[in-house]
Formats: sequence, structure tokens, C-alpha cells
Amino acid sequence: KTINSYFDVWLGPRDPRVKGWLLLENYTPTFIFSVLYLLIVWLGPKYMRNKQPFSCRGILVIYNLGLTLLSLYMFYELVTGVWEGGYNFFCQDTHSGGEADMKIIRVLWWYYFSKLIEFMDTFFFILRKNNHQITVLHVYHHATMLNIWWFVMNWVPCGHSYFGATLNSFIHVLMYSYYGLSAVPAMRPYLWWKKYITQGQLTQFVLTIFQTSCGVVWPCAFPQGWLYFQISYMISLIILFTNFYIQTYNKKASSRRKEYQNGSTATVNGYTNSFSSLENNVKQRKQRKD
Repeated sequence: KTINSYFDVWLGPRDPRVKGWLLLENYTPTFIFSVLYLLIVWLGPKYMRNKQPFSCRGILVIYNLGLTLLSLYMFYELVTGVWEGGYNFFCQDTHSGGEADMKIIRVLWWYYFSKLIEFMDTFFFILRKNNHQITVLHVYHHATMLNIWWFVMNWVPCGHSYFGATLNSFIHVLMYSYYGLSAVPAMRPYLWWKKYITQGQLTQFVLTIFQTSCGVVWPCAFPQGWLYFQISYMISLIILFTNFYIQTYNKKASSRRKEYQNGSTATVNGYTNSFSSLENNVKQRKQRKD
């Protein structure tokens, strides 16, 4: 109650339409889930250090298929809700969409809840001992999204908040379908679009910044502070995802070129060295005959 009262003083009255909804009444459960997530990220790899990695292949297919379908459902519902409510792209307040606002709120609650489910992404990495995939970007993104969306759902659960969630749901359809298929070894040679998923994520952040900035330039009744926060958060993701993209794809391409060049040189040197050693052997034999 004390924490809630601080939030109410700091951010103003909450949206009464989500009063009593699962996990939204108090911040404590969301905070506890986030702390437990960070503890598992810290302790999990240590626990698995001397253990054999788990395959998790079957459950990974089911998990990724489930999130693909959930993301597809959220994307469809958000698009139709925005259409039904006649949402304004440039700035949309939280109370003028009529029944469509409630549709958006219900879908965005699932979006918030999906961020809790997605903690499993990291847990699977730990169980499979893919610790190289547990990056600063990965942990930062997962740990912050659940907390940010708890606040969004309590104060601005519809209106201008729809855009980033809609784009992200579409990207997640592509991403989780990719990961679900990659869990099947026979499918891996046919999966070519991983690089483009990251490009899509970066495009999503840029578009979200543009659309959020429209609400700043052409304001409506949507609270301005939330718009500035969203822009700042998107900038942080652009920086981290760009660094990930450079480290993962540009450096890999560069290292492949170097390996190819070194391989060619090594081949030439191999033949040269073999020829030199053959020459030396012939000379030695001639000397022995003499």
C-alpha cells in the first residue's frame, strides 16, 4: 500500500479500467518476478557449470509455437482494435476510442503477461548451457520490459501505447517461429532469415520513435512524460541492438573473409613448402650418391 501510494503521488491516479486485474493491483509481484529472474541469470550458469546440458528440444518446439500463436493473436487484435477505434497515428489519447479502447487494454494485458512468459527464453539458454547468448542486451531487455509494461498498464493502457506493442508482436511472430523451427535439426539448413529479424527489430525501434515523436509535436490528451520515456527507452535499445548486430554479423562476415584469405595463403604455402622439402630430399640423395 505504501509503494502504491508513492506511485499514485508521483504519476497521478491510475486508470480505473484495470482495477483488480491479475498482477496489476500491486507492483510487488512484478518486482519479485524480476528479482527472481536476475537471481536465476546469476546463479543458473554456476549451477549448470559441472552438469550436462539439457536438450529441451521437444519443449522448445511447443514453447516457441505457443509464443508465435500468442504474438499472432495480439498483432491481429491490436490492428483490428485500432481500426475499430479510429485511432489517430499522430497522437491518440486513452479515452476517446469507445469499446475499442477496452479491446486494446485486454490485448495489452496479454502483451504485459507475455513478458513474464518470455523469461523462459533465458532459462532455456541456461539449461542448454548457451551462456554466450545471455548478453547484457538480452537481460536488460527482458528484465525491463515486464516492469515498464506494469506501469503502462496501470496509467496508459491504451491510446498511443498501442504502436510499439503492435510492431513488436509482429516481429515476435517471425522471431519465435524461427526459434521453434531451429529446434528441429532437419529444418536448420532452410532457415535464412535470422539476420533480418534483428534488422526488423531495429526498424521497429526507429518507427516507434517516429510515431511517439508525433505525439510530442502534435500533442493530444496522452501524457507527455510517457512519450519522452518511450523515446529514451527506444534509443537505448537501438544502441544495444546496433552493437549486437555489428558484433554478430559484421564481425562474422569480416572474420570469414580473413579465414578465406588465410586459407588460400596456407594452401599456397603448403604447396611451396612441400616443393621445397622435395627439392631438399633430392639434393640430399644426390649428395649421398656422390
